[in-house]
Amino acid sequence: MTNFADDLQRDQLEAAAFRRLVLHLQQRSDVQNIDLMGHTGFCRNCLGDWLHEAAEDAGLVLTRDDARSHVHGMKIADWKARHQQPATQAQLDLMAESLAKNDAVR
Repeated sequence: MTNFADDLQRDQLEAAAFRRLVLHLQQRSDVQNIDLMGHTGFCRNCLGDWLHEAAEDAGLVLTRDDARSHVHGMKIADWKARHQQPATQAQLDLMAESLAKNDAVR
C-alpha cells in the first residue's frame, strides 16, 4: 500500500502519471493500438474511453471522440491515417486472448 498524505496528493500524483503516460503513447506512435491490446488488454482508445467515463461520472461533458482525441494528441481519423497499420491475424488472435483476461481485472 502506498502512503500518500491525503486524497488530493494521491489525485495529483496519479494525474501527473496519467499525463506522462498519454505523452509517452503520443510519442510512441510506432506502437500500434492492437499490439497494446494484445499485450496489456488496453490501448489509447481505452484510455480515452476511461477519461470520457470519468468525466461523465463527475457530471462533466467530454465526448468519447474528444476524450480519445485528447489521448491520441490529434483527431482519431488523423492518427489512423498517419500511424495505424492493418492488423494481422496473429495480432487479432493475441488481442482476443488478452481481452478475455480483462474480465478478471474489472
